Amino acid sequence: MPHSMTSSSPAQGHVVASASPQLRQWIAEQRRIGVLDATLLTAMTAAGWNEAVARAALQAPPMVVATPKVPLPEPALVGEPGAIDVGDREVRVLMSMKGPRVVLFGQILSDAECAALIAAARPRLARSLTVETASGGEEINADRTSDGMFFQRGELPLVQLLEARIARLLNWPVENGEGLQVLRYGPGAEYKPHHDYFDPDEPGTATIVRRGGQRVGTLIIYLNEPAQGGATVFPEASLQVVPQRGHAVFFSYDQPDPSTRTLHGGAPVIAGEKWIATKWLRQGRFD
Repeated sequence: MPHSMTSSSPAQGHVVASASPQLRQWIAEQRRIGVLDATLLTAMTAAGWNEAVARAALQAPPMVVATPKVPLPEPALVGEPGAIDVGDREVRVLMSMKGPRVVLFGQILSDAECAALIAAARPRLARSLTVETASGGEEINADRTSDGMFFQRGELPLVQLLEARIARLLNWPVENGEGLQVLRYGPGAEYKPHHDYFDPDEPGTATIVRRGGQRVGTLIIYLNEPAQGGATVFPEASLQVVPQRGHAVFFSYDQPDPSTRTLHGGAPVIAGEKWIATKWLRQGRFD
């Protein structure tokens, strides 16, 4: 069985003469998360459904199931403002698109703050890891050839200040954010296209999302400008964001699914080095 059943079948334990709308909706929901019809038939008959009714329900025209809306981090862009007040400064709005949801911000950090963040992170750099989805742990991944480190939330006054700006900018609680990650990409280093959400089909995801739930948004802040290369690319949107010191690109995803079109990557650095700070935002409190 490639997927576990996520909800009990309707009228469980009773022999039913005909397929109800509730049954058809349940089938549609299970199919949406990838459960196979053979697995559904076994579960339904084991729960007491008449096999002929179960087969007829599985062969009926599919019922469309609306994806439930989930709260998302979102900047206050009603009225198309040129800048957003985040308390101690104004962050410029340079570009906004809805599908995928991507917003480019200017001057979220000053040049001096970018330099200070790099200086604080540099002594703690180590080869970057990615989430090991089979277990929920971490691993070295050949697709990601950077060095990095994490600051604990609020670890330094500058980190605390930046987290407060991000919370106001994206209307999302500070406590729903992971620790700030700083990354350095040297010449030739890259991060091949990937999604930031945790794949629900992977066995380690259940363990990962116990702490804070799914990721629902990403903010990438550029701390310097590589001499050449290093853009953030969104292949499905034909979008390329060139790193500019103090600028940031934000994108959100309302479900852990490729339909969000948030596939993205870090193009190889051709000359110089690229420094970024990444903030991942979770559905709930991340402790």
